[in-house]
Formats: sequence, C-alpha cells, structure tokens
Amino acid sequence: MGIPAGAGRLLGSGRTADVYALDDGGDHDGLGDHDGPGGGAWVLRRYRDGYGDAPAEAAVMEYVRGHGYPVPRVRAAADARLRTDLVMERLYGPTVVEALAAGQLTAGDAGLALARLLRDLHAIPARRSTDPAVRVLHLDLHPENVLLTPAGPMVIDWANAGEGPPGRDWSMSAVIVAQVAVDDDPRAPLAEEMLSALLAGCPDPALLTGPDGGLGWATGQRAANPTMSPREVELLGEAGELIRRLLA
Repeated sequence: MGIPAGAGRLLGSGRTADVYALDDGGDHDGLGDHDGPGGGAWVLRRYRDGYGDAPAEAAVMEYVRGHGYPVPRVRAAADARLRTDLVMERLYGPTVVEALAAGQLTAGDAGLALARLLRDLHAIPARRSTDPAVRVLHLDLHPENVLLTPAGPMVIDWANAGEGPPGRDWSMSAVIVAQVAVDDDPRAPLAEEMLSALLAGCPDPALLTGPDGGLGWATGQRAANPTMSPREVELLGEAGELIRRLLA
C-alpha cells in the first residue's frame, strides 16, 4: 500500500504502525486555524499487517475530546475506505519516557500523571453502554503513549480502546509498567518508582486485586497479545506479584 500524496518523512514506527508527516497545508473539515497543540500540522498513522481500525479509533478520540480529554484532533483520511489510515494533529513534545531520560520529569511525577489521566478518562460516560459502572477505557495508557506538549499531556494510540470496568484500565497500565520494573533493564528502578506512584493514585486497590478486579484480565490480555515477545510474556507472573505487593 503506497503513501498518499502529500505525505512527508517517516516520523516513527511502533509495533503495529508507522507515522508519517502530512505537510499538505490545507484547511480540512473546517479545522483550520492552527490553534491546537500541533500548530495545525497533521500526521498519517498507517497500520501494518491488517492491524487496527482507524475509523473506530477516531470515533473514540473525538468522543473523549468532546468531553475535554487531552487527545489530538483527527480528520478523515484521503481514502475513507482505508481502515488502516488515521490522520491526526501533529503533536510536539517528548513522551513521558523521553522526558524521564532527559531528567525533565521524575518517575514519581510520571506515575502520578498517568494516574490522573486514568481518573479523568474514567469520569467520562461510556459511548454505548448505559451501565453507569462502565466507562471508556484506553487499555494501553503507558509512558510512551503520553506526550508532554506545550498545552499539557496528550494521550495517543487509542487502537485498543473499548468500554468496561475501570479496573481493567488501571490493571493494564500497571502491568505494562511492571513488566519493565521486573525485567533486567537499567530502567527497572525508575519503572518501579513510577508504578508505585501510579498505584498510589488509584482510588481503590480493589479495582485491580479485588474479587472483580482487573489484574487477572489484564495479565491474560497481555499474554495473548501477538506483539509480546516470549520474554515479555515470561515476566507477567512476576509483574503481577510486584503489583500485589505494592498494593498490600
């Protein structure tokens, strides 16, 4: 699949998608005045290998943005039939991981920021469900999916978003950070400090470890994720133990 006309250089690649600059300079869908955190520039996120559902992802992003949640603006792709293509506002600023590496942010502050973003997200009613216990879930909210822009933290990568009990979101974020904390990784001490702050910001430990908590669900989802390496899957048991120990 070729890159649409107007696409610029490759800005980055993740496990499932590539991101390209889109410097077409036009005013699309009435979004015009270049007043967002991205200054009016746009990027194309193109999923690989049949992964992703860009229209569904865009719908969730627009919904939470309408409730004041910090996400980039989105617009229709050049070919709306392509479920692989998501065009969104270009954001400027480091990820939380990059800010930590540069000494611009402490691990404790990073964990508290993630907790605040989760609490704010779960204050938004579900899009579809009428059950008051069900909320919009990101299900991949971790330090590499939060950019620190001049306008404040912005949450990206909503491919896994859904609806359900908030404990699943808290658990998924905790497991992702805990996998780094228990690995043979120079970042492990920082990850554990971040995890401790994240869990301290959780309104109720039972959301993760109670009878209806989400920790077992999140661990199972990570184990079944085809983008996980064998090593990452091996770490899940130890990651869960660390989370339980910090919550005790």
